[in-house]
Amino acid sequence: MGEYSKALSSYERSLEIRKIALPPNHPSLATSYNNIGGVYNNMGEYSKALSSYERSLEIFKIAIPPNHPSLATSYNNIAMVYDNMGEYSRALSSYERSLEIRKIALPPNHPDFAQSYNNIAMVYDNMGEYSKALSSYERSLEIRKIALPPNHPDFAQSYNNIGGVYDNMGEYSKSLSSYERSLEIDKIALPPNHPDLATSYNNIGMVYSHMSEYSKALSSYERSLAIRKIALPPNHPDFAQSYNNIAMVYDNMGEYSKSLSSYERSLEILKIALPPNHPDLATSYNNIGGVYDNMGEYSKALSSYERSLEIFKIALPPNHPFLATSYNNFALPPNHPDLASSYNNIAMVYDNMGEYSKSLSSYERSLEIHKIALPPNHPSLATSYNNIAMVYSHMGEYSKALSSYERSLEILKIALPPNHPDLATSYNNIGGACDDMGEYSKALSSHERSLEIFKIALPSNHPLLATSYNNIASVYVHMDEYSKALSSLERSLEIRKIALPPNHPDLAASYNNIASVYVHMGEYSKALSSLERSLEMLRKSVPSTHPHLALVKRNIEHLKNKF
Repeated sequence: MGEYSKALSSYERSLEIRKIALPPNHPSLATSYNNIGGVYNNMGEYSKALSSYERSLEIFKIAIPPNHPSLATSYNNIAMVYDNMGEYSRALSSYERSLEIRKIALPPNHPDFAQSYNNIAMVYDNMGEYSKALSSYERSLEIRKIALPPNHPDFAQSYNNIGGVYDNMGEYSKSLSSYERSLEIDKIALPPNHPDLATSYNNIGMVYSHMSEYSKALSSYERSLAIRKIALPPNHPDFAQSYNNIAMVYDNMGEYSKSLSSYERSLEILKIALPPNHPDLATSYNNIGGVYDNMGEYSKALSSYERSLEIFKIALPPNHPFLATSYNNFALPPNHPDLASSYNNIAMVYDNMGEYSKSLSSYERSLEIHKIALPPNHPSLATSYNNIAMVYSHMGEYSKALSSYERSLEILKIALPPNHPDLATSYNNIGGACDDMGEYSKALSSHERSLEIFKIALPSNHPLLATSYNNIASVYVHMDEYSKALSSLERSLEIRKIALPPNHPDLAASYNNIASVYVHMGEYSKALSSLERSLEMLRKSVPSTHPHLALVKRNIEHLKNKF
């Protein structure tokens, strides 16, 4: 029910009784510590969870034979906490120890093997090693097919997890297929309003969101929320997830006020359901900051991002050894990837505010953490190099920008499948840097490579295709090939009209860019018409103080002076 404090109180009362009634190393005491560890894990109090799980393991080592399945469960639970703490090598080591014991203790196709391979896959997924993750998830599924009846709920979990890896690999059609197979099984195996059905609809919504099919995404997320309203108590943390995901879709659709409202509803629930410095609260403030950033309200965005970072900092044990006994043993190690995300988001706001040195400093701090916390070719490292390059670009240091963009691309080529959308984004960014440096043929080549990948990886009317056509047009403008530029911009606009809501800010940007080309061509009346269309859309989609609104107004006034 998500009522963790009540659960903890009952488990601790149970432990008190067992301490009086049973010998000191009775297996039931280990079970109690294990259950307490599970609640602390759900509360995000990972150091306490780890302590309880390790106490459980100590008792089991004394009380039961060395290869008993309960020892495997203990190592499994310890690994789960390390995974949540971002300590992936330790998590992998504990999961593999658990698997070794199960291989000795259990028959060859026991369902617990499937769980072991599933959990090992989950760590590989978090490490960005998607092919290894997929292989382990598929091994898990094979075992379940032998060990379990055909529509057992664990099959749904397997297809769900495989769907998650395909989603991370950018193979959205395969991901959707796996998630839908998971949903089919859940519908047969479970009651109609079981929370696992809500999870399935949630995951399907996530893929549609990545495919930019926002109406389908919203429909799936709302179906998930409706089931949770029936199945769960009113302030269960899963509601927060639902409102968060609905908010994310509205954000992508440019409906920022609706997005903000849903993110704030999510935060309200988390404040009730979780301890005051739980990492999920930090994530919630982070998401609210993202909407304010998109709305051009940078001071509010910065405030939310800094609140997010404060929570993560409280969740960490201080570095000074003399304070080791008094710190708040709450959640994350000092180099947890989520801290890198906080520095990354603060950097993004400083970048938008034009405070480039502060932005660069935060992005570099994010990169340092990622280097410590993640494998050397993890996609998040590529993101860090990409973001650093973006700031160098805004500072006019184009050669440094190009170098960082190329480092990002090198990592992505190792980490991802050859036609992953993130590779296309990388070529796009390299194209932008070459364009800024006046190397137009290289810029055009990179943008066209980006477009080729997007055409393979994404639906034909995905907004990222529109971005590619827009960027190709930008190079043509710099080459004074205005008719080619206009053709690319009109193709970009066509896609955005299909993919986005009618007053999305990106549509306004398209009309603004078309107007710019018309100005170069001396067709001022057409340019004015496009700018007025842009202004009309921005007035409906962004706050009156948004800098883009002011820019378009200035462009209109400047153009009117030409008549």
